Amino acid sequence: MNTSALTLTNLTVSYKDGLVLDNVSCTTPTGIMLAIVGPNGAGKTTLLKTMIGLLKPCSGSVRLLGEMYDVVRKKIAYVPQRASVDWDFPVTVFDVVLMGRYVHLGWIVRPKKHDHDVAWYALAQVGMTQFAHRHIGQLSGGQQQRVFLARALAQEADLYLMDEPFAGVDMATEKTMISVLQLLRDAGKTIVVVHHDLQTLDEYFDWVLLLNVKAIVCGPIKQVLMPEYICAAYGNRNFFVNPRVRRTHETRRD
Repeated sequence: MNTSALTLTNLTVSYKDGLVLDNVSCTTPTGIMLAIVGPNGAGKTTLLKTMIGLLKPCSGSVRLLGEMYDVVRKKIAYVPQRASVDWDFPVTVFDVVLMGRYVHLGWIVRPKKHDHDVAWYALAQVGMTQFAHRHIGQLSGGQQQRVFLARALAQEADLYLMDEPFAGVDMATEKTMISVLQLLRDAGKTIVVVHHDLQTLDEYFDWVLLLNVKAIVCGPIKQVLMPEYICAAYGNRNFFVNPRVRRTHETRRD
């Protein structure tokens, strides 16, 4: 595809207590894994919510896959932060994953055998088939994240937007999820992840958007992971750079 996956043009968003995103612009290609990185309060979650129309910008525009969100919403899967989900809602793991099909079916049409097959395959991809009939609230945090990834997979989207999917999960779950996401990337899908661990950036991602209310820099990871850009995003904190892998790591997590 020649269409850009993400095009932000002079995007400005504010809440009552002040500016959250200030004149943010960037353009990314399709078929990459993009990390959105920045300190607490940088506007990362706000940016994702604005992309899918949950928040309205003061000015500027968002284009996903070359179109307004409403035009391509069936092609976009969104995974929110785990803390924002009501885990007491009475649904099973399989019910949650099957919800990924509703964007294609609508809320009145009953899922068909094909939809069930897609949901089962998505569960298998994240190693959760044995939990299919368990209540979603009975799972661990890492298992819940796997289920939400499976729901996104069941949607069969072209663009995946994920808000801190690795927060609070064990390393085995993180590696499983990254492996699945990289397979999607290799199949031409685009993955956009709000991420907090600078140490894993060059291992997991192809592109990085460094954000702190303003867009500090956006581009291929080897061009972005420079001390001057990291310091511009995070301020006067302590960093070191490993010259062998050009990996920048913050000595304390945000």
